[in-house]
Amino acid sequence: MTVQRWTGVETRALRHALRMSVRAFAEHLGVAIRTVSKWESRGADITLTPDNQELLDVALSRSVLDARDRFAELVEPVGGVPPAAGSTPSVVVPVLVEGRVVLMPADPGLLSSLPVSADETANVGSIDVEIERRQALGALALGAAAVALPGAGRGMLGGPSGRSRIGKGEVDAVLDMVGLFSRMDQRRGGGHARSAAVQYFTAQVAPLLDGTFHDDRVRSAMFSAAGELAYLAGWMAFDAGDHDVAWRDFRTAVQLAGEADDAPLAGHVLRAMAHQAVDLGQPSRALQLAGGSVDGERYAMAAPRERALLGVVHARALASAGRDAEAATALNRAEDDLAAAGSRDAEPARVFFFGEASLAHETACTLRDLGDLAGAEQQFARSVRTRKASAFTRTHAVTLGYLGSVQLRQGDVDAAFETWASSLDAMDGVDSGRTRQVVLDMRTSLAPYRRAKAPAARDLDARATDYLDTVSESVS
Repeated sequence: MTVQRWTGVETRALRHALRMSVRAFAEHLGVAIRTVSKWESRGADITLTPDNQELLDVALSRSVLDARDRFAELVEPVGGVPPAAGSTPSVVVPVLVEGRVVLMPADPGLLSSLPVSADETANVGSIDVEIERRQALGALALGAAAVALPGAGRGMLGGPSGRSRIGKGEVDAVLDMVGLFSRMDQRRGGGHARSAAVQYFTAQVAPLLDGTFHDDRVRSAMFSAAGELAYLAGWMAFDAGDHDVAWRDFRTAVQLAGEADDAPLAGHVLRAMAHQAVDLGQPSRALQLAGGSVDGERYAMAAPRERALLGVVHARALASAGRDAEAATALNRAEDDLAAAGSRDAEPARVFFFGEASLAHETACTLRDLGDLAGAEQQFARSVRTRKASAFTRTHAVTLGYLGSVQLRQGDVDAAFETWASSLDAMDGVDSGRTRQVVLDMRTSLAPYRRAKAPAARDLDARATDYLDTVSESVS
């Protein structure tokens, strides 16, 4: 197939056909990550320079037959009807917009089209969702679950007759379960326990939102707890690579946080949405969401540890958008915020994972995206050195994978191969879309060494293939 004119639309289609992340695709072409992000974000509005069009011509011609077939289907679907300019094939999912359930496109490549208005990011703490309680149950999908959001038509303490009043004990029980699921996610990845978390939300938590509360304080606390569970379900879907589901769950969590008037929780969720947008190569969307997460009370009312988490993801979003000096400033502020963190007893449990190792990991990602590979290597190594791997196995494996890639890009092949071997060791028993992507990127980088018949490269590639086969079997 010949492409007459390469735009951002065809570029994205080729990347998806090759099943590469933005980062891996950029390395495959030999261009900067932000260059690929710019092409894709501008869609049909940009025509690439002749040199870059030639790069993509070569990449397409050298791709395997299956990838060329996938590319042809993406740019001209079966039936001969091409997609609209700037679009890619999408599925439709229900989302909540201004209190109404509507159908929206939810393909991961089209997440930027899902509405997160300026009002939603600037005023999320005061969202007023007007849905009749009875109609709300089952209206909004949380994966396969239903979410209940109350309306103003019923009294604050009004609920089904004969139902016991809900008190602090029920709130604490939900938070205990959130903690249990969160620790499982940190150790084994989002693919392990998300279905259990969704089932718990459906069977236990959603009915509580339609209940009778002891007082308004308990009611707010329960909606915050439900918001944390919705957020966690979204995070686990994000980690598993189910981006449309994750986006929907994150939006649900933002709305529950708004109903609870919990600004720091809303900021926490917007931060996760920004993280997702960075990973999907959507710098403008990432910057909008990350800016919302550190705006007003979301940052001001957050504990210092949570401020550091918000700040370091904001730095990553700034770096992805090419705002290097502001990214560096945000990194420094995140370091200061973490240094100011006090007793964990005074902090929300949802930030239990964020410490020196996590800050170093996110800092390294930012420096890598800014082109500072030496600084990124230093921070990734710091993260590996300071993280408790037994408790945070998934992220430890991902960090090692990223460290190996940075070492290889600097020409230290032996160190990269050794680090990747450690990353594969750590992945044993982990079911995560992010570890799968690390391994896919690893195999792409190993390809020239494998073709040169380097024994270490062949051994690593065989182990990587075994891991991918194992997680594919667990998914099926």
